[in-house]
Amino acid sequence: MTEFSKTIPILRSFDEAKAREFYVGFLGFTVDWEHRFEPGLPLYMQVSRAGLSLHISEHFGDGTPGSCIFVETAGLRAFHAELIGKRYGNLRPGLEDAPWNAWLMTVIDPFGNTIRFSENKPDQAA
Repeated sequence: MTEFSKTIPILRSFDEAKAREFYVGFLGFTVDWEHRFEPGLPLYMQVSRAGLSLHISEHFGDGTPGSCIFVETAGLRAFHAELIGKRYGNLRPGLEDAPWNAWLMTVIDPFGNTIRFSENKPDQAA
């Protein structure tokens, strides 16, 4: 029987400093590890936060700039407030009501990749 344990999206980047500023400084991820085949070659790193892992790659062919990932989230309103409180100069994401009875926050990284964080609203039937 086949069993899958985890999916880790690979997002393309072009500038290490901008990637760190966005994913670590703004979104609050931690760098788990980094890899280069040798100094001066493209960076491949894993960042994570609260159970979400992403691979950020400068390698040609790893991911397509402008990709979009969807992340099921708990505590989205608190995460949104945290990000807004940072007053990041390049992005102030909104929190919107999605038509599938959820809250949605969309962020776009400096390389055109989109991350959609979604949290289902509690059932309103009582």
